[in-house]
Amino acid sequence: MSGRLRDRSSSQAKRHSHHQTTTTVAAAAAMPNFLTETLPCPFGELATNLSDSALRETAYEILVGACRSTGGKPLTYISQSERNSERTATPTLTSTASLQRSLTSTAASKVKKALGLRSSGRKKVSGESDSERVKKAVTIGEMLRVQMGISEQTDSRVRRALLRVAAAQLGRRIESVVLPLEMLQQLKPSDFPNQGEYEAWQRRNLKLLEAGLLLHPLLPLDKTDAAPQRLRQIIRGALEKPLETGKNNESMQALRSIVLSLACRTFDGSASETIHWADGFPLNLRIYQMLLEACFDVNDETSVIEEVDEVLELIKKTWVVLGMNQMLHNLCFLWILFNRYVATGEVEGDLLFAANNLLMEVEKDSKSMKDPNYSKILSSTLSAILGWAEKRLLAYHNYFHSDNTELLECVVSVGVLSAKIMVEDISHEYRKKRKEFDVAHERVDTYIRSSLRTAFFQIMEKVKSSKRSSNKNQQNQLPFLSILAQDVSTLAFSEKAIFSPILKRWHPLSAGVAVATLHSCYGNELKQFVSSIGELTPDILQVLRAAEKLEKDLVQIAVENSVDSEDGGKSIIREMPPYEAESVVSNLVKSWIKTRLDRLKEWVDRNLQQEVWDPRANKERFAPSSVEVLRIVDEALEAFFLLPISIHAALLPDLTNGIDRCLQHYISKAKSGCGTRSTFVPSMPALTRCSSRSKVSGVFKKKEKFQKAQSRKSQVGTTNGNGSFGIPQLYCRINTLQHIRTELDVLAKRTIVHLRSSESHNNNIANGTGKAFELSAAACLEGIQQLCEATAYKVIFQDLSHVLWDGLYVGEVSSSRIEPFLQELEHYLEVLSLTVHDRVRTRVITEVMKASFDGFLLVLLAGGPARAFSLQDYETIAEDFKFLTDLFWSNGDGLPADLIQKFSTTVKAILPLFHTETDSLIEQFKYMTAESYGSSAKSKLPLPPTSGQWSPTEPNTLLRVLCYRSDETAAKFLKKTYNLPKKL
Repeated sequence: MSGRLRDRSSSQAKRHSHHQTTTTVAAAAAMPNFLTETLPCPFGELATNLSDSALRETAYEILVGACRSTGGKPLTYISQSERNSERTATPTLTSTASLQRSLTSTAASKVKKALGLRSSGRKKVSGESDSERVKKAVTIGEMLRVQMGISEQTDSRVRRALLRVAAAQLGRRIESVVLPLEMLQQLKPSDFPNQGEYEAWQRRNLKLLEAGLLLHPLLPLDKTDAAPQRLRQIIRGALEKPLETGKNNESMQALRSIVLSLACRTFDGSASETIHWADGFPLNLRIYQMLLEACFDVNDETSVIEEVDEVLELIKKTWVVLGMNQMLHNLCFLWILFNRYVATGEVEGDLLFAANNLLMEVEKDSKSMKDPNYSKILSSTLSAILGWAEKRLLAYHNYFHSDNTELLECVVSVGVLSAKIMVEDISHEYRKKRKEFDVAHERVDTYIRSSLRTAFFQIMEKVKSSKRSSNKNQQNQLPFLSILAQDVSTLAFSEKAIFSPILKRWHPLSAGVAVATLHSCYGNELKQFVSSIGELTPDILQVLRAAEKLEKDLVQIAVENSVDSEDGGKSIIREMPPYEAESVVSNLVKSWIKTRLDRLKEWVDRNLQQEVWDPRANKERFAPSSVEVLRIVDEALEAFFLLPISIHAALLPDLTNGIDRCLQHYISKAKSGCGTRSTFVPSMPALTRCSSRSKVSGVFKKKEKFQKAQSRKSQVGTTNGNGSFGIPQLYCRINTLQHIRTELDVLAKRTIVHLRSSESHNNNIANGTGKAFELSAAACLEGIQQLCEATAYKVIFQDLSHVLWDGLYVGEVSSSRIEPFLQELEHYLEVLSLTVHDRVRTRVITEVMKASFDGFLLVLLAGGPARAFSLQDYETIAEDFKFLTDLFWSNGDGLPADLIQKFSTTVKAILPLFHTETDSLIEQFKYMTAESYGSSAKSKLPLPPTSGQWSPTEPNTLLRVLCYRSDETAAKFLKKTYNLPKKL
């Protein structure tokens, strides 16, 4: 970087030779001149009110005196009239004194070349001939006088006074005299146009003595010395009343004595040829500042004169008086160049480039110069420069653009160099040593982050203003954060293209730091936005998509910027925790799904509460509540696939599983309270001997029947209080579950179609959705089966109990046959066929057939003491059972014959026992019992338990046939074996 800026001077000449006429305009456009700044002087304020003009006149006096005392010839005085006559003639190089060198001999400036300043050349006035121009040529001294704003009268008076001083001092050099003191003594009121001007001049010199010897002395004053106090008194009196300055005047002699005693002091008390009256800080720096200001063209305040080499050569002659050296000169000249650039509105970029190049020299000086005064001035100067630079760099997007990146590079260099010097040498801001790279890296890192944050919030405010304006106009615009994401992406790519290539010289990961900052800024806004989201909307999804795209852009820039870094950009990527927009979308969709499912659950419960399960509610004979619930399910699926997301496949199971649970809930409620097979099948009565004379009706004793009825009433009454569990209502429930089952297949297929046409199309996932709603489908099958059984057993054991339990074979078999039961059952089957859905009709009829077969067997085997069968009753019973099976076969229009055969097998196997001889039955019973119980059955036959699984080879079945056998042999066997009553 340093080399590049140092070499800038070589390219300057070429550049300016082509663009001389446009440079000023281009420079003016280089940086926006929001407000011309006035920077405080870093050299410090004087403790006395010496004006700039007074300091400038003093500086001129020292300069003329220094040049005269170092000239090769004696000091001569040229009168005003002689000066005027000299100007009418062509100047000649007759004098060897520095001030008398002709401007026509000035070569190309080495100083300008070293600082990178362009050589403008002297413009030729229109119509001016070369001879006329030569006539106007003046000496360096004359030019300096004009540059410093010194009048010819003042110049003449200064030279006349110096001539007198030289005559009085007999060749003493300028550093050996106290110039204000000598001037006070050599010039009289007659040397001035009027008394007032003389008195003002005298006051200036007295204030100079006060400033140089009392207020800002090079050596600290001794508090025990009375001289300073005496000098203060003399100056105070002289300021009130003009001082008599005659050579032999007593007050003048007293002043001289005190001034010289103070000015001749040294650190070690030794004699010195140099008298200290103007070399104390900051007086000497302020005087020197006036001299260096003369390097700028009086007619163009932004231009350094071509004769700057000769001018600086003359100015350096004052060092011996002002206590200056090359290092202090570099520091002062740095400030003069920099301050002039700022004070003139920052229009001449060359001044800043020159200051930067000179700052590199100051950097070298600072490493070897350890003088406390120098360090103090260095610190204040660099602080002022760094403050100005950082004001721009901490928000460089406000000051720089694609057309002035060269200026940005220079400002960064100025800022980084200033910070580096302060860190290494005299830092107050930093407390420990750091390497050059560390300082540059740290500062530039700070500039990037600060400026990008500033730029981000400016963009955000601009977008907000634009949105407010568009809202007033009722225009449909993109969401705020979507627009912001687009603008931030544009800013990031602009940063990468314009500024990062410049800043990369100090910070290898400049682009990465920039995008990491933008990522953080936008992330904070996005986080607040996400935390306030209540539900998923298209605008929210649009914002999250924009955030996802922005993040991809920023990460891409960071990765590209980090290719050559040591850690591969890991440190930058760690600064960019993912927005996880997809995760946010996923969570929002899950929340959306939950809301929909909660609403569905609420609708399920509400519709179930209002449902009366009336099969007449519609022609399909299923519950309206199922239609409503399935409609809501379909709407939820439609709305889900309308969401503009790319993760339908991933989140679909959340929705379908939730719907599945809601439908299971509906199915569970639909079958709840309807009972099962065991609800309606009565408990087996205790084994007892039949009694043909008994008139007890039913299968239970009175007490048992009452208790059973009460139990059933309490069980059913809590759920059947509104009559919603009658046979028609059960048919409606069966139809409803069948309808849901059918619609689930439709929904599953429709879901696959939606998924295959969505953004997240994936054949594997889509094919897998065939499993959707499988739990509900299984619940439907189970529910249908349960309801079919419940319906069948309710019909047989509850609704038809009066003709089956209370009527069939009670008393005489021949007079209580099955015909009444068949008539009523047929009516039920007709209603069933008209009401139940054709897909489940056969199943319900089959369950009714099975229940009727079970009921028929229960009458024969557990019908209670009111029933008794003889061998002759077998034909009647067998015929009745055939009538029962024929009802279900219905001449081929009913159930299939093989189905009837399958479920009638048990009855047909048991019926032959009713015409088996009693002795044979007893032997079979004994054999089967022995087989079941082994040796324990030899001494006494155990009472076999009732299993309910009737079989001709099952002991309990055989025993029950014996119990209901109207036969003496059976009675004796039962009395003897189990003490059952023998009497019929």
